[in-house]
Amino acid sequence: MSEMAGRQSLDLQLSADDLAPLPRSAAVETVVRPSLSYWQGAWRQLRGNTRSMLSLLTILTLLVFCFVTPLFIDFDTSSQDLTQISQSPGLARRSLVVDTAPWGGVAAQYREAAPAAEVFARSRVDDLRLQEAPHTEFVRLAWSALPGAVSYRVYRHILEPSAATDLGLPLGETERRGQVWFEDRLKLKTRTYYYSVVAVSATGAESAYSTLAATPRHAISVLDAGLRGLVDSGDPEVAGTEVDLPRHLLGTDYLGRDLLARLVVGGQTSLFIGLAAPLICAVFAILYGGLSGYLGGRIDELLMRFADFVIALPFLLFMILIRVAMGIGPGQSGVVPLLVALVALGWPSAAKLVRGQVLQLREQPFIAAAQLLGAGPNYLIWRHMLPNVMGVVLVSLTFAIPSAIFTEAFLSFIGMGVAPPTPSWGAMCNDGVASFLSHPHELLLPAAFISVTVLAFNMLGDGLRDALDAKLRD
Repeated sequence: MSEMAGRQSLDLQLSADDLAPLPRSAAVETVVRPSLSYWQGAWRQLRGNTRSMLSLLTILTLLVFCFVTPLFIDFDTSSQDLTQISQSPGLARRSLVVDTAPWGGVAAQYREAAPAAEVFARSRVDDLRLQEAPHTEFVRLAWSALPGAVSYRVYRHILEPSAATDLGLPLGETERRGQVWFEDRLKLKTRTYYYSVVAVSATGAESAYSTLAATPRHAISVLDAGLRGLVDSGDPEVAGTEVDLPRHLLGTDYLGRDLLARLVVGGQTSLFIGLAAPLICAVFAILYGGLSGYLGGRIDELLMRFADFVIALPFLLFMILIRVAMGIGPGQSGVVPLLVALVALGWPSAAKLVRGQVLQLREQPFIAAAQLLGAGPNYLIWRHMLPNVMGVVLVSLTFAIPSAIFTEAFLSFIGMGVAPPTPSWGAMCNDGVASFLSHPHELLLPAAFISVTVLAFNMLGDGLRDALDAKLRD
């Protein structure tokens, strides 16, 4: 009774105004956490990963570089600039226009007095000189006659000779009696050469060698400059002038082809194979693995045993068989058989992964609840199983793309993939190996593109794996 009296007295103390809701104050801040879907939460988590976003930006940049840039700039991968073979990266180069008319040489000299053999062996050619400024069209040498010499042998080396057995490439031997000059036109480049001249007596004895260093500058003949539209070939005073050669920002290869153009078009080939093969494998793996896991039983057992059989097939042998079956011969592009081999042998691992996810989802309570509410197979697959499997497939896809790019590069490197003249990054690496010591940019540039692409996809895969895992979200 006392408690009831206390409550009544308390009720009597409250009025209607006291029970009215308080007015909302403008200073009160309401914090509401937005409701995010699974994919919105994953994107939010991915955006917070700096490395993954940088990798995504790198991948988009490469795609624009290889597929969008050619829409505005015409890249010719087969055009050759024989005046700029194996040029290093740089801006426009200036070249000297020269007249390449045959050289008559200097006046013949011959000294009849022949010294003793031991004296001749210790003698050397005097006054070895450059007849005019050296350039890449020709280098002209002249010297004084040595008594008793009937001919002279000329050598060229990229290093300074240290002994008579280290004179380098033999360019030739003078043919006419008393000829004391020589003209070198053999694949000259803008680097320092060491020319050595050795006199030969009537008995075949050789004298000591004389050496001269020469550094040719880049030059272009009047005829070539006229054909390229750089000068008026009919102008008699054009020789000795300088012209600007076409630009090759990333240099040229051993055939004078622009490396920037080949990197762009080669990237189309490498990225097409690297993206198309995993995407096709992923679609087939979802269908194959999802069907196997959803049906289960003997059908699941049969489908998985076939997948195990495909995994056991040797890839390189299978690749060779596909090339033979499709009639791809030496020198023909192997893009199609390479793509077929990657798709035919690349789907089982992803299919097994999808099957495992589907088997796990079949036992989840929300699947049983949907079935009790009357959901059919189509609804379960499209609304429940497929969205939950896509996360795992996307992560697997980002790791499969670098593997496909590496496979293409490796097969092209050994001559089993993309064949010339079709460019690819792997084929360009194969071409650049031969000249790596003298022109490393021919190998390092395509190798750098492969490395950056593979690294970007791997780092993006790591970020996607964390973003799609609900347990790791903030």
